[in-house]
Amino acid sequence: MMRTEELTLDAARSMERLRLAESRLARRRQTECGPSENARAAMRFILERADAGDAATPRGIAEYLGISSPSVSAILDRLHAGGMIAFEPHPQDRRSKLVVPFDRSTDIDRLDPLTARIRDLAEELSPDAAAEIARFLDMITDAVERECA
Repeated sequence: MMRTEELTLDAARSMERLRLAESRLARRRQTECGPSENARAAMRFILERADAGDAATPRGIAEYLGISSPSVSAILDRLHAGGMIAFEPHPQDRRSKLVVPFDRSTDIDRLDPLTARIRDLAEELSPDAAAEIARFLDMITDAVERECA
């Protein structure tokens, strides 16, 4: 096999190992590590919206996560019960509510320390390597998003 083919195969195998590791992590988090992956993603979205000066809505969270409104309601109920979020009336739509972080001093990296660790690892890359890896991961993300869509 040519060297290029070997490197390509290594990259594909590494990506598959990452997918398997993330799948195992998601299962462990469901049973052992507190909030689910969707709850963590919802909280990150809520914090990012707050940082941008906007409030999230349940519908916006559902669209962002690609899950149903009842599933989002259950996630938000758990986050609210845990003191992570609060609800406010929507100023333009009485039927809707805004979702805001209860305590904006919450560090997003505390919600998912793995995110901080990944960022630290990425800082060790050269700019060219970081750009190439980002391009590759974006292509993988697009392929995953299109699968069974």
